[in-house]
Amino acid sequence: MTTTVSDFVVGRIQEWGVRRVFGYPGDGLGEFDGALGRAERAGGGLEYIRPTHEEIAALMATAHAKFTGEVGVCAATSSPGGFHMMNGLYDAKMDNQPVVAIVGQQGLDSFGTFNQQESNLERAYQDVAAYVQTIVSPAQAQAVVDTAFRTAITRLQPCVIIVPHDIQGQKMEEPAAKMWVSRSSAVAPSTAIAPPLEQLQAAADLINAGERVTFLVGAGATGATEEVLEAARLTGACIITTLRAKDVISSDVPFHTQQVGLLGSRPSYRQIKECDTLVMLGTNYPYGQFLPGPGQARAVQIDLRPEQLGMRYPTEVSIWADVKTAMAGLLPLLKQTDDLSWQKKVTSDMREWEDEMTAQAEQTYSDGVNPRRVYYELNKRLPARAIVTADAGTTADWYGQHIRLRDGMRGDLSGRLATMLAAMPYAEAAKFAYPERTVVCTIGDGAFQMLGMNELITLKKYLSRWEDPSFIVLVIHNDDLTQVSWEMRTEDGNPVWETAQDVESVDYAGWAKLLGFNGITVEKDDDIGAAWDAAFAHRGVTLIDAHTSKNVPPLPPHITAEYAKNTAAALLKGDPEAIGVIKDSATSLVTEGVERVKGALHRDHGDDES
Repeated sequence: MTTTVSDFVVGRIQEWGVRRVFGYPGDGLGEFDGALGRAERAGGGLEYIRPTHEEIAALMATAHAKFTGEVGVCAATSSPGGFHMMNGLYDAKMDNQPVVAIVGQQGLDSFGTFNQQESNLERAYQDVAAYVQTIVSPAQAQAVVDTAFRTAITRLQPCVIIVPHDIQGQKMEEPAAKMWVSRSSAVAPSTAIAPPLEQLQAAADLINAGERVTFLVGAGATGATEEVLEAARLTGACIITTLRAKDVISSDVPFHTQQVGLLGSRPSYRQIKECDTLVMLGTNYPYGQFLPGPGQARAVQIDLRPEQLGMRYPTEVSIWADVKTAMAGLLPLLKQTDDLSWQKKVTSDMREWEDEMTAQAEQTYSDGVNPRRVYYELNKRLPARAIVTADAGTTADWYGQHIRLRDGMRGDLSGRLATMLAAMPYAEAAKFAYPERTVVCTIGDGAFQMLGMNELITLKKYLSRWEDPSFIVLVIHNDDLTQVSWEMRTEDGNPVWETAQDVESVDYAGWAKLLGFNGITVEKDDDIGAAWDAAFAHRGVTLIDAHTSKNVPPLPPHITAEYAKNTAAALLKGDPEAIGVIKDSATSLVTEGVERVKGALHRDHGDDES
């Protein structure tokens, strides 16, 4: 059988270790789609997953890269399909994930002639892709594919391969040893970059000199859990994780105070304000107001992206390396400290915070279920090795403040792009990667109406492939774009604009039942636990339609004067939910205050053991 360029590309990506392609077919990629079909029928181990939209395919490829550490691959037809993938590729770009997109194009003779669906795709992808190239001849195909994968792996960025339709079906030829022809290899380069000893010694000297050391751990530290924990044990350091790095350090570690920022914890906020040494590990944390003040702390940063070193906070030592390799070299240089007072203080603060989160979750509200309670009850029931996803709305707040991922559990969401659309594609990609594990997708009703409801159809299509069909979707149903509503109040002092903010109410549990799934409607706080128990007991897809209050405030750990002033201004300007917001915010603030008093009394009785 004649091998075409498309057949070669399909075989070559398998040489690069690709097991799964997330795609949506179309005539602009027709020959390549045919090659994928031939590979599937030949049983070569390449799985093709077709969701309901190209954007979802790209988000799933990004999530696959996040959950597996492999290169995620997506494919779509020319202009319309290719443009749809942009958002998912920007998610990969902004969260530093290796993704390769294969995009169709009209024939070479159409270039520059305003033909149907002929667009300058190279120009369109120039910003999002670290490497974008059109294959214009069979002899060039090998080098383009290999360069795309090599670049994606080493630069942790998306890359794009464009294949014109007439090139896709041409006979493949072996690259010759001649002028202008490159003969490349499908061998992944190592990214275990080790820094020079003098830099490690400088970092160790700085850390050893600190009395209140805080490790700010990002997703770039994935795989370095043991090294980070050992460094903390040696130096008495405490740990904060970014939201995407929530699963890098187990919640069982007593001096791990979870996240910092608007959806973080108070102990993390206090750590940042009181530390004298900051060690940033694999993170480009962007919120400067939640980093130490000018001149407060000495800092070290380790990152595989050199352009991010020293960007967010002034560092004395900036190390270009992968975190695991650098930390392995750093450990022998760190001194064992006998002073654990910093860890004891932070551990005590964290115990108080967990008590406060429990109290907040147990509050009841007149206009719906407490969304905190929903996540609190979920957290108590998460099975070993569960995977949890969230969107970028208020589900991210409740995920950050109430979900505690233990050893072996995973969790993720769209980070810097912060797209609301990622929760469902991320959960699906996780399930394809780990079909034996329970996956829980937590998503708001606004996001569910965008790219969630349609993806229940994808679940129905592929459910039989999974070893364990358990898949749970939690929909936070409050008929409001709640995160945006609170941002309007707290950031700009504007009242909620119902015309833009209202979400049309839908029977989400009924939609799940229509597809043959288990649908559970929850309208009372006391029914939440039973709903989760039923969902985890069901071997199949369960959708929990939780009718929650939209006025429960996602209170930050430290309420600034600006936050309070803007919220008050918004309510005075005629916010349609003003009464509910005031009532529910008062309930939350009173609960917060009571728990702080309890904690203070507890400390006054001398219980300061960690």
